[in-house]
Amino acid sequence: MAKAPSSRFVCQACGAVHRKWSGKCDDCGAWNSIVEEAAGSEALPKSVAGGGRRIDFVALSGASAEERRLVSGIGEFDRVAGGGLVPGSATLVGGDPGIGKSTLLLQVTAALAQQGPVAYISGEEAVDQVRMRARRMGLAESPVQLAAATAVRDIVASLDLPDAPLAAVIDSIQTMFVDTLDSAPGTVAQVRAAAQELIRVAKRRGTALLLVGHVTKEGTIAGPRVLEHMVDTVLYFEGERGHHFRILRAVKNRFGPTDEIGVFEMTDRGLIEVVNPSALFLGDREGNAVSGAAVFAGMEGTRPLLVEIQALVAPTAFGTPRRAVIGWDAARLHMVLAVLEARCGVPLAGRDVYLNVAGGLKVQEPAADLAVAAALLSSLNDCPVPAETVIFGEIGLSGEVRPVSQMESRLKEAAKLGFGTAVMPRRRQRRGEAGRDRGETEIARREISRLGELVAMFEAGAARPAAARTGKGAR
Repeated sequence: MAKAPSSRFVCQACGAVHRKWSGKCDDCGAWNSIVEEAAGSEALPKSVAGGGRRIDFVALSGASAEERRLVSGIGEFDRVAGGGLVPGSATLVGGDPGIGKSTLLLQVTAALAQQGPVAYISGEEAVDQVRMRARRMGLAESPVQLAAATAVRDIVASLDLPDAPLAAVIDSIQTMFVDTLDSAPGTVAQVRAAAQELIRVAKRRGTALLLVGHVTKEGTIAGPRVLEHMVDTVLYFEGERGHHFRILRAVKNRFGPTDEIGVFEMTDRGLIEVVNPSALFLGDREGNAVSGAAVFAGMEGTRPLLVEIQALVAPTAFGTPRRAVIGWDAARLHMVLAVLEARCGVPLAGRDVYLNVAGGLKVQEPAADLAVAAALLSSLNDCPVPAETVIFGEIGLSGEVRPVSQMESRLKEAAKLGFGTAVMPRRRQRRGEAGRDRGETEIARREISRLGELVAMFEAGAARPAAARTGKGAR
């Protein structure tokens, strides 16, 4: 009789089991993700047909319990969570090491503790370390129930009570272990089993569960992707160490909008919410316009956001031009460069191109295409974009400028910050809506339909004397 294997090889990215180690997972294609684990005593799956209890089906239009949320009072966090935490929900918060995940959740638990019992369970830090952070942030007197534990069995026994806490923080899920498994904490089996047990008790007792997840060097939450499918909400806490602000971004939310962001400023006393992030991202703009910079009016979830896009076009010193991008999609930059050269005749093939989103914000929407093109043309022609001008629009492969969503919200945000002109796509009038939104926003609109019109604007500007190309700074 063949001897059962004492170990198995599991991909940490997708959870696939392999007979032996290899550098690449055949199921998901991830490299160096296969780890040896002790083989469990799991029995082969058997048929479940027969012997079950019939479930009761109800109508879709039936009465439901009134939606109740736990509002922390931290406006930016509540916005991203969809208006507050839903009792019995599971939220996964990921981010780079040291970005401020524990600081944020400690502030959230301290605020929620004013409404009822809240538990903070740390698996990475000792109780004294958490207390030191709380004293520094001025939260030492908050009635938070604090503990240091890593055994899921003990945590479940402490939470599965009639007087269960309103919310519970597990910092972090990669340090938790289930004693019925032989694998080490942080492996696929442990993360999946620990999360499943904690989510089960949270839904049974109506506790809002907050799980902290580590982020790998690729920028994704460590462990199998199934962990993100198990929870109700996935939040990413991101930001550059060289900048003083942090962004909380929702990528999944069963109880609210996705792609919503909250902006915080990191201080020595914790995180402070930023009510007007556009003013923060544009706070370092100089009074006079400089070439290679354009202000983009974007949307992050339901919030309009203005940010400066900077570009530098320089002659290359090597045979192959360099393309460097920070804060934007590199593939989309290559597309904009190709359209400018192929459709508009702009010579960019033999030049280095550097693109940066000021402030460390990561822009993801296609509406930034036109602002990126404007920054590139401004740097190439040494012709500044007027300081009181915002730009947005999507560029097609044929050189057309396509309309984007929520244009009025973008214009209102720009007008509120003192911008007087907007370069934007030409709006297609639908039947019966002509002039419906016109005049709502006091800002001049320069609508274009082809990318060549933007190129002509900068060529004409470059022909004017340098003294005539300067402008006033945005307020």
